[in-house]
Amino acid sequence: MQEKKYSIKHWAKDDKPREKLRSKGAQSLSDAELLAILIRDGDTQKNAIELGQELLKMADDNLIKLGKLTIKDYMTVRGIGEAKAVIIAAAMELGRRREGGSFLAKPIVKSSKDVATFCRSLLRDMRQEAFMVLFLSQSNKVYRHEVVSIGGITSTVVDVRIIIKKALEENAVSLIVCHNHPSGSLKPSKADESMTIKIKEAAAFFDIKLLDHLIVSEEGYYSFADEGRI
Repeated sequence: MQEKKYSIKHWAKDDKPREKLRSKGAQSLSDAELLAILIRDGDTQKNAIELGQELLKMADDNLIKLGKLTIKDYMTVRGIGEAKAVIIAAAMELGRRREGGSFLAKPIVKSSKDVATFCRSLLRDMRQEAFMVLFLSQSNKVYRHEVVSIGGITSTVVDVRIIIKKALEENAVSLIVCHNHPSGSLKPSKADESMTIKIKEAAAFFDIKLLDHLIVSEEGYYSFADEGRI
C-alpha cells in the first residue's frame, strides 16, 4: 500500500498531536491539532492537521460556527468521510453538554440567568427553532430536561398536550420552557406570547406552575418572568 504523502507518523515525536497532548497537556494544542486527534488520519493529499485547518477555515476559524455545521457540511472537506464527520459532531455535542452540566449539578434554580446559560449551551448551535422543557421538583431542582419540538428557521410547532403529559409522567411541580431564535432576535413574537399563556393555563389546571419562558440566542436571553409577563 502506498504511504500517505503527508503522514504525521513521520514527524518528530514532540510535533505529533497525540504525543504532544500527553507530554504537554491539551491546552498546548491548537484547534487544528485537537481536530487532528479526532480525524486521526489524513489522505494522500493532506495530513490530519491540514484537514483540521480546512474545517476551521470553513467556519472562519470560529469553533462556535464549526459547532453549527452539520455532518454533511464536514463531509464537503475532501478526506473527511462520514465516520470522521460523526466523531467531530459527537465531540461538539459533548462540549455543549459539558458547558451546561454545572447547571444541572446545582441544587435549585435561583435565577433566569442560570437557566438561560444552560439552555443557550444546548440550543445556540441549532439552525432551527427548538423548544425545550425543564421539569422541576418542589424544591425547584431541575431533574429532567427535554427538547419536545424542533421546527423551522423562524418557528416551531409545540403541542401543549405533550408538555403536560410529560410533566405529569415526571411528577413535576413546576416547569420552565425555553426556545431559541436562530435569527438572533430576542423579541417575543405574538406566537411566543400566545404559547406562554396556553402552557401556563394548561399547567395550572393540574396544579403545575409555569415559572418562566425564556428565549435564547447568540445575543443573550429574554425572560418572560423577569419582564413580569408570567
